[in-house]
Amino acid sequence: MKWRGRRESRNIEDRRGRSKTRAAGGIGGVGLVAVLVVAYFLGIDVTPLLQDQGDGRNMAPAQMTQADKDAGQFVSVTLADTEEVWAHVFQDQLGRPYSPATLVLFKAATNSPCGGASGASGPFYCPADKKAYLDTDFFVTLERHLGAKGDFAAAYVVAHEIAHHVQNELGILARANEVRAQVSQADSNAVSVRVELQADCFAGIWAGAAQEKFGTIERGDLEEAINAARKIGDDTLQRNAGQRPNPHSFTHGTSAQRARWFVTGYQSGSLGSCDTFSTNDL
Repeated sequence: MKWRGRRESRNIEDRRGRSKTRAAGGIGGVGLVAVLVVAYFLGIDVTPLLQDQGDGRNMAPAQMTQADKDAGQFVSVTLADTEEVWAHVFQDQLGRPYSPATLVLFKAATNSPCGGASGASGPFYCPADKKAYLDTDFFVTLERHLGAKGDFAAAYVVAHEIAHHVQNELGILARANEVRAQVSQADSNAVSVRVELQADCFAGIWAGAAQEKFGTIERGDLEEAINAARKIGDDTLQRNAGQRPNPHSFTHGTSAQRARWFVTGYQSGSLGSCDTFSTNDL
């Protein structure tokens, strides 16, 4: 992905380098909420990655390495691309303006209206403040622990979180959560799967439009994004955790489904093609 030297977004809230306080006694309270939020919005089983959160004392400000700075610039450029793409899609397909999300960069820990977040909990979108949260160290986890290599795999993660913001702007998240609160756990999981697969499809729309509009996608980039989608399928995550895949517990879709919906969005470029709620063929 050609990203160096390109326009960066102004909608970045960089909390890296700030001093932080860790909660005593390990994960709990808002930390547990963060895990649940990530499990719902991103599709990654982060529980095995969770570590002791410290003894309640203040931490020193996080040190910013060159790798941190590069990652922040990469995210900012990717976010800028999503803003241009979705502004065009909203105007062209819906006849209305797009209100972009803010993306919060943090290191080790931060807070949100949806609960606390740690570096172990992964990126997530919080509808309450319309912000996406990302510890850029997660890109290392994505490559080393989840097997999703490449800068476009990382771009897919950003695009997926912004896709949840698109869903929020369209009123989809609110309606989905209303339904989930009124049905059984199994049915709630099924709704969650459709939410996640639609976000993958929206991420595909972004990828296709970015290629057409900016010409920044290079050979192998698309395969990196598809591989990332496959690596975070429920069936793959459960197998990697030594479990037998249990479809009734899926909340994000299988590897095949996630990859297929991403490709659907990429090839069609149409919001209508991403209607995962009406189809019986996920």
